[in-house]
Amino acid sequence: MDMDDKTRTELEAAAYRRLLEHLRQRTDVQNIDLMNLAGFCRNCLANWFEDAARERGVPVTREVVRQMVYGMPYEDWKARYQGEATASQKQALEKTHKH
Repeated sequence: MDMDDKTRTELEAAAYRRLLEHLRQRTDVQNIDLMNLAGFCRNCLANWFEDAARERGVPVTREVVRQMVYGMPYEDWKARYQGEATASQKQALEKTHKH
């Protein structure tokens, strides 16, 4: 597909915003489930954004970036939506993310 860089960047940004909105709507999906199934979670997205900003000299804080991803302060999201991980979720995470 022939596409100029500006258009590609705009489409990538639109897809990213749509992903964030989807994850904000799916508060029933826990980060540990995302990690177990896809190998990344909401925090990973925030970390990747933070890394990209810092690489370009854009000052950001982890709190600000997480709020961008979660659509609210991270601590609020955790209090409202994050449940305790089950033993099977923790076990699956250990299998897929060995340190």
